[in-house]
Amino acid sequence: MMNLKPTSPMLWLRNHRGLALALTIIAFLGFLDATYLTVEHIIGGTIPCSIFTGCEKVLNSKYSVIGGIPTAFFGVVYYTAIFLLALLSITRDDKKYLLLASKFTIVGLLASIGFVYLQLVVIKAICTYCMLSALISLFLFVVGMIVMLKDRYFTSTK
Repeated sequence: MMNLKPTSPMLWLRNHRGLALALTIIAFLGFLDATYLTVEHIIGGTIPCSIFTGCEKVLNSKYSVIGGIPTAFFGVVYYTAIFLLALLSITRDDKKYLLLASKFTIVGLLASIGFVYLQLVVIKAICTYCMLSALISLFLFVVGMIVMLKDRYFTSTK
């Protein structure tokens, strides 16, 4: 029986460029969302809630700041890291950046779960933009897990 599993690192990367591009695009969308929330928090702007009511309650709660820093800013840092790592994997033809970005998505998913819990259970209000960020983190996590599963599949054939 012929072994159809590629073992070349370059072939692995070519097969994963689409996933790296997906991580890059999704992370950029998350960056835009988190940047908007951060800027509005800093300037004290009002954020319109289009789907849910409660954006102001969530964004003005004591949980919206950690050590004087808006929690949305941590999202900016997270999405920027994922974006840059995925972009590096494309431009440098090195899967280690893509794998690192994929592992880092676990952190984002866990943070999102915590923030959704705070909104639903503690604050009892929902912020549309915060839920969008949670959804983006979920999408990043799914793509990241696909990358890690494919890497495990391709590297287990040596």
